[in-house]
Amino acid sequence: MVFSSDVFLLLFLPIVFVGNLLVKKYSNFFLLLASLFFYAWGEPYLVLLLMFSILLNWSIGLGLSKTTGTIRKILLLSGIICDLGILVFYKYAGFLAEIIYAISVKALIPVFNTTLPIGISFFTFQALSYIIDVYKGDTDASVNPVNTALYISFFPQLIAGPIVKYRDINKQIEKRSISITDVSDGFKRFIYGLGKKVLIANVLGMCVDTIYTYDITIIDCRTAWIGAIAYTFQIYYDFSGYSDMAIGLGKMFGFSIPENFRYPYLSHSISEFWRRWHISLGSWFKEYVYIPLGGNRKGTARTYINLILIFILTGLWHGADMSFIIWGLFHGLFIILERIGLKKLLDRSKILSVVYTFFIVNIGWVLFRADDTLSGLTYISKMIFPQNNPDVNIALWNYMDNKTVFVFICALAGMGIIKTLTPEKIKKLWNNSVIEAVYCVCVLLLCLASIAADTYNPFIYFQF
Repeated sequence: MVFSSDVFLLLFLPIVFVGNLLVKKYSNFFLLLASLFFYAWGEPYLVLLLMFSILLNWSIGLGLSKTTGTIRKILLLSGIICDLGILVFYKYAGFLAEIIYAISVKALIPVFNTTLPIGISFFTFQALSYIIDVYKGDTDASVNPVNTALYISFFPQLIAGPIVKYRDINKQIEKRSISITDVSDGFKRFIYGLGKKVLIANVLGMCVDTIYTYDITIIDCRTAWIGAIAYTFQIYYDFSGYSDMAIGLGKMFGFSIPENFRYPYLSHSISEFWRRWHISLGSWFKEYVYIPLGGNRKGTARTYINLILIFILTGLWHGADMSFIIWGLFHGLFIILERIGLKKLLDRSKILSVVYTFFIVNIGWVLFRADDTLSGLTYISKMIFPQNNPDVNIALWNYMDNKTVFVFICALAGMGIIKTLTPEKIKKLWNNSVIEAVYCVCVLLLCLASIAADTYNPFIYFQF
């Protein structure tokens, strides 16, 4: 079940929202059942895997709270191995088998035909952070299995984040209140996110998909650039739209879910971009991998090695394919170059630094979107070396119409430009005003009309 579907908007959400207000004392149990139903809607039998992960990590958390010394370390290690083992089996087994086959020219590992559970990377990372934090003493283990289960499976951020740490939300799970203001703010935030997804990301997605269906050898420079920029906007509005909806839903049920985006395309460097993009994932890797490896405390060479490793893992987290690893290394390389001295040059011009960052990120998204590494590199060559393009020019109206052009303009303005240029006085007049309420109603009606026409598509990050 996706947020941008009629089933969710017209049935699931109203029923769960009203039901949660009625049960009050049993809210956690009710939301847990709703979350498991939400997941089972799309993964009828794989919900059992989610339930197993919940039971496993709750049990390990309890064990960690009652043991000491070597046994405690073994228990933590067992939990980490089990969590990562499940993730590797479902997401990376085929990729590992291909690598081993390429090295040995023998099929040493059998490849199982498995269905990738939706959101497995997200709920696995939350489970890992829970047992690691319990081990470190950063949070107490939950005695109540319902609380742990709700933390891991809470439907607003179960499928595509943001990744939440138990210590940041445990008190809200144990006791929370829902105010009219929170509900109002939550609904508005949800509608803003829904608009991003349905009215912007989906429209640009059709443009991108059309361009990527062409034989890459006949794509000209203009078409390549339009496809690349369209995808750059699509993935931002798709993913940040989901995060907005998750944060809004959280408020409606009394939870404060952390922000996941802060206008990343206005960044002045790749380092800053990763502080603004998918913030919860970057925070997770920093706390649980980068710092334990030594971070930047063990010399320059070790720092660079740690950074490269983090971005290899970031690429792998997104998918079991060499393209994702290269995409991660691509970002890691520019972060190292900025540390070496490029950042000092970028600081001389705010405009050029934003252009540089957007260009690098845009090139990276081509590798991310392409079917394979070779296709991605070929596509990039079409963008950078127009003299190598064929004489064939694909007609612009084959993949764009007036609606797409208008959405492109909205996407450009909405990536942070409007917020940056709007005076504070106008922002205050807009917030919680009748005008904003009318705007939200209009956006919601437009989204419902679009969904009724069956023009929506699943969120990009569902596959991760």
